[in-house]
Amino acid sequence: MKIVTNSPEETKEFGYKLGTLLKGGDILCLSGDLGAGKTTLTQAIAEGMGIEDYITSPTFTIINEYEGKLPLYHFDVYRLEGPEAMDDLGYEEYFYSNGVCIIEWANLIEEILPEERINITIKRGNGENKREIIIDGVGKRHEEIIDNL
Repeated sequence: MKIVTNSPEETKEFGYKLGTLLKGGDILCLSGDLGAGKTTLTQAIAEGMGIEDYITSPTFTIINEYEGKLPLYHFDVYRLEGPEAMDDLGYEEYFYSNGVCIIEWANLIEEILPEERINITIKRGNGENKREIIIDGVGKRHEEIIDNL
């Protein structure tokens, strides 16, 4: 599925709707160039999940935790030195919990990602604010999400 947004507001509307559809155990794997809008999308998803805290990129802390209708575990693995560094974080407790995981730069740890996941790639389009959001994934939840978007 491909969605084109023409402004940050449209990207946020998409993220909010996606956030309302998420269930415990969902894993969203975000990829895209620096500045493509991964954190902006995450902020909108969190808002759709009922989270009122301000969402920041966990670039230096690797993971931020938020409470809403469901727990949100927001990872940024850009600075990790490989998937084995995730062991120190106890990633399996997050991935296989009743919360939602959003992983920025998930392609860097692909070999440890659960098979069932939702992949979201954000690409810059023509124009400063245009974005192409490509959603694919593996498993039943990916199909349910696309059907409801």
